[in-house]
Amino acid sequence: MTAIKHALQRDIFTPNDERLLGIVNVCKAGKKKKNCFLCATVTTERPVQVKVVKVKKSDKGDFYKRQQAWELRDLTVVDAKDASKENPEFDLHFEKVYKWLASSTAEKNSFISCIWKLNQRYLRKKLDFVNVNPQLLEESVPSGESQSVAGGDEDALEEYQELSAREEQDIESMMEMCEYAVSNAEAFAEKLFKELQVLDGANIHSIMASEKQVNILMQLLDEALAEVDTIEGKLSSYEEMLQSVKDQMDQVSQSNHLIQMSNTNNGKLLDEIQFLVNYMDLSKGHIRALQEGDLTSPRGIEACISASEALLQCMNVALRPGHDQLAAVNQQQKLFCELRDTFARRLTNHLNNVFVHQGHDQSSTLSQNSAELSLPKHSPLHRDLLRYAKLMEWLKNTQREKYEGLSRTYVDYMNRLYEREIKDFFEIAKIKMAGTSKEAKGKFATLPRKESALKQETESLHGSSGKLTGSTSSLNKLTVQGSNSRRSQSSSLLDMGNMSASDLDVADRTKFDKIFEQVLSELEPLCLAEQDFISKFFKLHQHQTVLPPLAQPETEETDGSIPSRTPPQADHRHSLSSEKDMVRLMMNKIFQSIEPELNSLIALGDKIDSFHSLYMLVKMSHHVWTAENVDPASFLSTTLGNVLVTVKRNFDKCISGQIKQMEEVKISKKSKVGILPFVTRFEEFAELAETIFRNAERRGDLDKAYVKLIRAVFMNVEKVASESQKTPRDVVMMENFHHIFSTLSRLKISCLDAERREAKHKYTDHLQCYVINSLGQPLEKLNHFFEGVEARVAQGVREEEVSYQLAFNKQELRKVIKEYPGKEVKKGLDNLYKKVDKHLCEEESLLQVVWHSMQDEFIRQYKHFEGLIGRCYPGSGITMEFTIQDILEYFSSIAQSH
Repeated sequence: MTAIKHALQRDIFTPNDERLLGIVNVCKAGKKKKNCFLCATVTTERPVQVKVVKVKKSDKGDFYKRQQAWELRDLTVVDAKDASKENPEFDLHFEKVYKWLASSTAEKNSFISCIWKLNQRYLRKKLDFVNVNPQLLEESVPSGESQSVAGGDEDALEEYQELSAREEQDIESMMEMCEYAVSNAEAFAEKLFKELQVLDGANIHSIMASEKQVNILMQLLDEALAEVDTIEGKLSSYEEMLQSVKDQMDQVSQSNHLIQMSNTNNGKLLDEIQFLVNYMDLSKGHIRALQEGDLTSPRGIEACISASEALLQCMNVALRPGHDQLAAVNQQQKLFCELRDTFARRLTNHLNNVFVHQGHDQSSTLSQNSAELSLPKHSPLHRDLLRYAKLMEWLKNTQREKYEGLSRTYVDYMNRLYEREIKDFFEIAKIKMAGTSKEAKGKFATLPRKESALKQETESLHGSSGKLTGSTSSLNKLTVQGSNSRRSQSSSLLDMGNMSASDLDVADRTKFDKIFEQVLSELEPLCLAEQDFISKFFKLHQHQTVLPPLAQPETEETDGSIPSRTPPQADHRHSLSSEKDMVRLMMNKIFQSIEPELNSLIALGDKIDSFHSLYMLVKMSHHVWTAENVDPASFLSTTLGNVLVTVKRNFDKCISGQIKQMEEVKISKKSKVGILPFVTRFEEFAELAETIFRNAERRGDLDKAYVKLIRAVFMNVEKVASESQKTPRDVVMMENFHHIFSTLSRLKISCLDAERREAKHKYTDHLQCYVINSLGQPLEKLNHFFEGVEARVAQGVREEEVSYQLAFNKQELRKVIKEYPGKEVKKGLDNLYKKVDKHLCEEESLLQVVWHSMQDEFIRQYKHFEGLIGRCYPGSGITMEFTIQDILEYFSSIAQSH
């Protein structure tokens, strides 16, 4: 084992600056026996690192290689398995448990003892040795053991040295002198031992020969010890003298410390007194202002503001520990509380009086604005009250209850004031709005409503807080007279009791639009000014909660600034969640009459003319959009948004009314239809809507209404056309869809492009159908003859053989052609023109269009007949009695004659 240890030290550990101190031959327990060595090593450099290294013999040669290493500080448990019996098994607990089987129990015990000593010497960590004999864990061992670590010699742990080069040369030369040194190591060792004994004997003789020198050396040592005793005596006397000086210096140092402590205490006391004097002293001028200050003059108000800020500053001082036990401090705090309560009471009473006084002053000026549509301006009231804004903030921070009481009082008085003003304002607006209907009374005989009756209706609308007392008039059924012109048909449509669309002319609607815009323009700045004033006066633009300061916890400032208290939010749970909510709540209470009055005004306008909802929708949408851009959550934005819902509902009701009118239209069975009334009404509606909604924000609502209306128009045009008995269905469809197409093309409504194309398609299709069906009558026999010819060809008869058919021979053809000479054709076309003229209406002016289409269709049929004659009767020389040029002359002369 010694030779192996020497080889491992030389080949593996010396190149890594390590010393091998313990070794054990082991194999893994329970597995195939593969021997290896566990080595305990330390590094030669500091700090010393202790490791357990696993060394294994290489498979490719006789040299050893380092396989794995663990730090000894990572070892937690050493388990020897059995402390009383010999057992070569043991476990080492690193990051996991490693089970080993030593070659002998002695080697195992020696290795465990080495680990224990290395831990005690270098690490001294808590390491558990389980099932280990206590004798192995001792600091010292018998001197007779060998100097290996496994034997317990601690000098070997510390003094192991590598052989020098010269020593290696001497050993090699000695081994060369003894040839058997390698083959017989025991004989070589015995020879070396004998030579060592000879050298030891020589050394002893040499020492005994130098006994005289040793005696001289001992005498010199005795003299040196005597000198040392003398020096020690002198040092003791010097030490006693220095001790006396040290005691005196300690007394002086203690005295200086007491003086310094006294000065420090005096400085701190002076700082505390200056702190209390600076931060808890209120000047006599401020006290006088709080007790007797004039709250009516600007100078007095400024003095009260300064005094209240100084008082709040004094009350908010964060007292240091112990200050509250001083009688002067308690007295001063009591004075501050009395001043705060006194001034808060004076301020509350004065502002209450100001609110009442200003409210009465404003009510006296209402008569000045009664003649014109405008609301009184409250800027003087706001200007006067804003002087107290800082005092209101002080009241909010000190007396929350009085502050909230003042806000309730202000809301109460302003609610009464605004309710009276707004009611009068809307009364004037309704009278002016009703005036637009009175001016139109002379123009329309279908409006029997008089001024007094309309006035009563207005009052009933106002009294019901915006809800209509009567139901919307139902629509009367429309009867179209056959002998009347288009103008009389339009007049009969206007006789409906709903009084919408054309009951009021454009001037009346424009006047209504201006009145409604003026109402909104007056309300908007009024609400914004009041909301701005409430935010500034009641200091509601900041999110904060402040309580009476004397009940708040104390905090100390360290930067020299005035100390302040931090208010706990838990003591303010009863207040509103945010300042904006409080502003909105106050505005809702003050202007609670605006929304009902607006709804009442809207109901009146809608009852006068349902088309007013278009104007109101555009105006209200614009004002809502403007208000939301300023503040989406403001009172004005919310209120106008609610009213906009009502306006939108009225607009939808107007569209539904239009559709209902279309569905209820009835036509006369004895007169021609012409352009249907609801088609004309749609045109009027679209023209009006495009004028109103130009550059409007809510264009989408109109587009949706357009789609609903045009679908209803299409459906009801087809319905009426199917029910028509006097006028052909194709004529009704052609004329009305042509009118719709012309209207949509002229107005260029982008959302109805598809409907415009559909209307054109329907118009074209029904024009063609009408032309084809009408042209079958003038040449009826000829038409039937050639239909028979085509039928024979379709059955498989060759075209050139048709003339051999008995019913379709050349004689029969000549007989049919002779029945239609030019004169008869012209006569038939003249009758056709009269019939078409009787079918078509004058308003749409489609007669020439239809006549020209008939000319083209007639020429097409003529060419078709000529082609059949040429193919089926070749070389017969049979031709029609008239030519294409004759046809053109017939159509032209007939059109000119009529």
